[in-house]
Amino acid sequence: MFSHIMIGTDDIPTAQKFYDAVFGAIGVPEGKIDPKGRIWYRTATGAFGVSKPIDGAPATGANGGTIGFTCDSPEIADAWHAAGVANGGTSIEDPPGWRESAAGGQIYLAYLRDPSGNKLCALHRA
Repeated sequence: MFSHIMIGTDDIPTAQKFYDAVFGAIGVPEGKIDPKGRIWYRTATGAFGVSKPIDGAPATGANGGTIGFTCDSPEIADAWHAAGVANGGTSIEDPPGWRESAAGGQIYLAYLRDPSGNKLCALHRA
C-alpha cells in the first residue's frame, strides 16, 4: 500500500544518528543522503525519508500520528527502543511490553519520540 513515508526534521545530522541506530537495531542499512539533503532508508518493502520541511517552516511531529515498524521478536523491539533512547529519542507511553490488541491476540509494543518529536512504535505480533 505504501511506497514511502517522509517525516520532517530541523536537524538532519541528529535525525540521521537516531534513525541509523534504531533502524540498525532492526536490520535496516544506514541512511543515504540524496542531493537535496534528505536521508533515505530503503528496504525491499518500501522507503523511509527524513527531510527539512520544503516550505521552510519548522518541522513538527504529527499530533495523534504514529509510524509503526514491524519487528521479528520482542528482543528486536527492545533493541530498537534502547538504540533510540541512547541516540536522542524519548521513551513514551507504557514501557515496552505485551498488550492485548484491539483485533484480539497479543502484540509487543515499544514507543519512542524521535529528536524532532515524531511518534514511533516497534511492534511484534505473537
